[in-house]
Amino acid sequence: MRLCFLVEEHYRHDGMPLDVVRQLTAWGHRVDVLRPGDSLMAISEAVRAGSHDAWVLKTVSGGPGLTLLEAAASVGLTTVNDVRSIRGVRDKALAAVIARTRGLPVPVTYAAARWERLAEIPAAEYPLVVKPADGSSGRAVRLVPTPDHLAALGPQLAGEGLLIAQPYVPNSGTDLKVYCVDGEFYATERCSPLHPGQGVRERQVPLGADIARIAAQVGEVFGLDLYGVDVLLGPDGPVVVDINDFPSFRQVPDAVAKVARAVLRLARTGTAVSAPAPALLSEPAAAADAVRLPAPSGTAVGVGSFGVAGLVGEPDLVGGPGLVAGGLGGGLGGAGLVNGGAGLVNGGVGGGI
Repeated sequence: MRLCFLVEEHYRHDGMPLDVVRQLTAWGHRVDVLRPGDSLMAISEAVRAGSHDAWVLKTVSGGPGLTLLEAAASVGLTTVNDVRSIRGVRDKALAAVIARTRGLPVPVTYAAARWERLAEIPAAEYPLVVKPADGSSGRAVRLVPTPDHLAALGPQLAGEGLLIAQPYVPNSGTDLKVYCVDGEFYATERCSPLHPGQGVRERQVPLGADIARIAAQVGEVFGLDLYGVDVLLGPDGPVVVDINDFPSFRQVPDAVAKVARAVLRLARTGTAVSAPAPALLSEPAAAADAVRLPAPSGTAVGVGSFGVAGLVGEPDLVGGPGLVAGGLGGGLGGAGLVNGGAGLVNGGVGGGI
């Protein structure tokens, strides 16, 4: 097969995805690597129909690679993940709306185009976690204990674009990262970026059935095939605080070969794994084992334009049930983004990062 990997400068030396590229090449496939952040390319020719069996993206949020991936999809080429699904998780404000509307345990989420408007969030919601809506790799994620701290932090937030703020979820100082590859789920424990002094060693841990179900639901809701989910174990249960397309898959056994095989399968079929749902164990799986659940059905998330209050559920363009995001304003429990003000993106209970 002939594949094209779009690799941003941030990941040009990373094992994921470059080790996957090497594995695919060793198996006899032709793999082209484009670096859209440092290349001049004839874009109309690079994405011409039939040039590659699939395009794969490893990029930071806001990078030029996503535009190229969308161009490839526009002429009917297969993309990994589905490009519409990537858009749904790259915008963290949009992802919060979609996730909450579909019943995932996500925090109450406020959004503001100007950091000053975050001061309108009630003091009872503090401490807050504030981050850019287009952030990635932990960039500019900040714990804000009080309104006074927000005022002091404000100048650092200026220029970050749309910001989201979520009440902090009390936790042990560790994050649980759940990875999905080819319908199998693996859990990794690591130190939270908000608590760097915890000294937690990153390691694979058993994956409980309740969190496995949540991770599987994330894939179904967003139409993702290869993805990661950040989960906090709060006092009221698991809370989803971030979703990543094509993550690092650190601590996943034989990750390179697993991801390479998944890319080949998706390039051939363009669809996610479909398998009968097994009975989940009542106890966590052994640390070295994966939990297999029904993988995402391939249902896409149709993303509409901003400006209309609320969310409208209607079929997407590929025949499956989808969500059209009608905007951040109103409809879901708050005032939304009006003239740069802070609005409640989704209603519900829960905490922050």
